Amino acid sequence: MENTEMSMLATLAARTSSDTGNAPADGAGRRPAPGPKHRRWLLPAAVMTCLLLSGVGPANAADRTPADLLRAGAELGVADGYPGVIGMVRQGDTTEYVRAGVGDLSTKVPADPKAKFRIGSNTKAFTAAVLLQLEGEQRLSLDDTVARWLPGAVDANGYDGTKITVRQLLNHTSGLPEYSSSPQIAGPYLLNSNPRQTWAPQTLVDIALSQHAPNSAPGQKFGYANTNYVLAGMIIKAVTGADAAKEITRRIIEPLGLTDTGFPTTDPVIYGNHLRGYVHPVTFITYDVTVSDVQIFGPAGAMVSTLDDLAAFGRALLTGKLLAPAQMTELKTTVPANSSGTSAYGLGIQHLQLPCGKWGWGHNGAVLGYFSQWLTSEDGDKQVLHANNEFHMMGGTKGQLDTGKAAVDAFCAL
Repeated sequence: MENTEMSMLATLAARTSSDTGNAPADGAGRRPAPGPKHRRWLLPAAVMTCLLLSGVGPANAADRTPADLLRAGAELGVADGYPGVIGMVRQGDTTEYVRAGVGDLSTKVPADPKAKFRIGSNTKAFTAAVLLQLEGEQRLSLDDTVARWLPGAVDANGYDGTKITVRQLLNHTSGLPEYSSSPQIAGPYLLNSNPRQTWAPQTLVDIALSQHAPNSAPGQKFGYANTNYVLAGMIIKAVTGADAAKEITRRIIEPLGLTDTGFPTTDPVIYGNHLRGYVHPVTFITYDVTVSDVQIFGPAGAMVSTLDDLAAFGRALLTGKLLAPAQMTELKTTVPANSSGTSAYGLGIQHLQLPCGKWGWGHNGAVLGYFSQWLTSEDGDKQVLHANNEFHMMGGTKGQLDTGKAAVDAFCAL
């Protein structure tokens, strides 16, 4: 994350993010303002803590509804430079939408809360849910080793798949490094030089293993890495014979009727009504990255959805519609993600204590051109989601902090 004018929030965010394991670029206020020397590759979900814990709770919410608070944040986000921001507040059967700015800079069409967008690391909750379903069917165990299903896939530079479990992949305690920090990945992806480039999952894993020797033993500490979920997708295929996209579609998207949700595996185009995605990097030249490489993140972050569908999935996941009771317990069994006890990570979802004292389950997604977040209460009754259509792979921008704070305020006001 980059620094922010809101020094109190930056200090809090930096304190929480400093404990997030191997994830780089993850603490508002901990680095100088953006510039070529300070460009860092942002791991999509590891910024959830610093953005959401920067809210100051309901003290600023007097006389304004949750939707008012989220709308104000959306308008601030546009004022901060986002092309468009959309949001949604749901309590029970009542849903309110907010929007600000445009969904397409060329046509100036208003940002549509019903539009599709790339959900990035929110994909991880879908991937984890499939593996939990497979465990419920007794087709695998979360305590199986990676080598049990993928012999030789993790066996280099001191990493040993015989000592890493499926559970450790899903809760990011495997100790595996991040592949997307490699110049081989980061440069072409940020420049969007080849949206149709193919990446075999094992190639991504091999790139990750080559980054550095282990910094911690498996199970020792939380360290967010997309590598974990690339391997999770490979295990889904090893168990079922079908890739993660097909299993997620068959087991989750179709049964829940998520008609605006998809998992592209080769085609980088978003079809139908969608927000166009943009990059506004340190060169201050905005360019369209709506068509971008989906194989870079795959089961770690390739899906496309809408606010409505993402909310429906979050509610179904947390209320037991997708998982048996034993797997619900596994889903919500967390490991500490910071030292203050305000952030913990389950299996594909994060548990956060907000400054107002409420707890929420959720995740975020950050991929080229798009940033989104969701928060859901334990019973699934209360939900806040928002998304914008600009992301240049660096965190801690004023827009992220302003919209993230608004989401927290709205959730605290529910």
